Amino acid sequence: MKKFPSGPILIVEDDEDDRFFITNAIRKCGIQNELKYFDNGQQALDYLMDTSDKPFIILCDINMPVMDGIELGRKINGNDYLRKKSIPFIFLTTTDNPRHIEDAYKFTVQGFFKKPDDCQQLQEIIQQIFGYWTRCLYPEK
Repeated sequence: MKKFPSGPILIVEDDEDDRFFITNAIRKCGIQNELKYFDNGQQALDYLMDTSDKPFIILCDINMPVMDGIELGRKINGNDYLRKKSIPFIFLTTTDNPRHIEDAYKFTVQGFFKKPDDCQQLQEIIQQIFGYWTRCLYPEK
């Protein structure tokens, strides 16, 4: 089994069904990292500002109450402390709106993926994302 970086995986997603499918895909890929769930960007931001954890990756939806994913990405990118943690920030969302995609890449998001309706396709996307970030070098957190 492939060794993944040890930090928790942050899933910023307000839809319980989507959380279930994402979690299932992660586990089917053999990824055993701790999963931390947040219903909106503000909860995730509060956690990131207060934790000493070194998250492995953030998987984030766009459309959420309180603070959407685009705003969360902007706030992380605009904060020296959080930006220096070098946490890969990946959108995994139902939208493929060109405006959302453009906005996401304005703050150097590391990936933007549309959630497929098929569980096997979701698992393949998760495998590709995690395979890439497992091999990628980035500054120590």
